[in-house]
Order: sequence, then structure tokens, then C-alpha cells
Amino acid sequence: MAIADNQEISFEAAMEQLEAIVAQLESGDVPLEKAIELFQEGMRLSRLCGGKLEQVERKIEMLIETEQGFQKKPFAPANEDKGE
Repeated sequence: MAIADNQEISFEAAMEQLEAIVAQLESGDVPLEKAIELFQEGMRLSRLCGGKLEQVERKIEMLIETEQGFQKKPFAPANEDKGE
């Protein structure tokens, strides 16, 4: 089930694998050595998902800042009479 560190995995695929690991560990029917391996893989997947979420959050913040930057300019229609 382990994925090489250099291989790209989607957030959704990582979450599915993490959920499967949690289900296995919660069942209690896993030998200790296997449970430790699953726990380590789960922690790696958790860090991977956290990193992906942080990347998405930064992208969204940048998009919002860009959008707000465009909205900060006052709107003045070209054909509107000024000072009357």
C-alpha cells in the first residue's frame, strides 16, 4: 500500500488510503509489527494531505487578494458627467 515519496498521489487517493489504514487499525485485528507499519504510512499520508491543503489555501488566498486588488479601484463610468 505504501507509495514512493517521489510518486505523485492525489489528495483524494491519499485520503482514501488514510481512511483504509484507520479502519484497519481500529479493527484491532492487526499484528503489532503491521500496525506500526500502517501507523507510519498513515502519518506520511496525513502530512502529505496537510501539505496539499496548505498549497490550496495559499492559492485561494492569492486569488482573493488578486480579485480584491481589482475591486479596490473606484468605478467611474466614462460617460458620467463630473461635478454637476
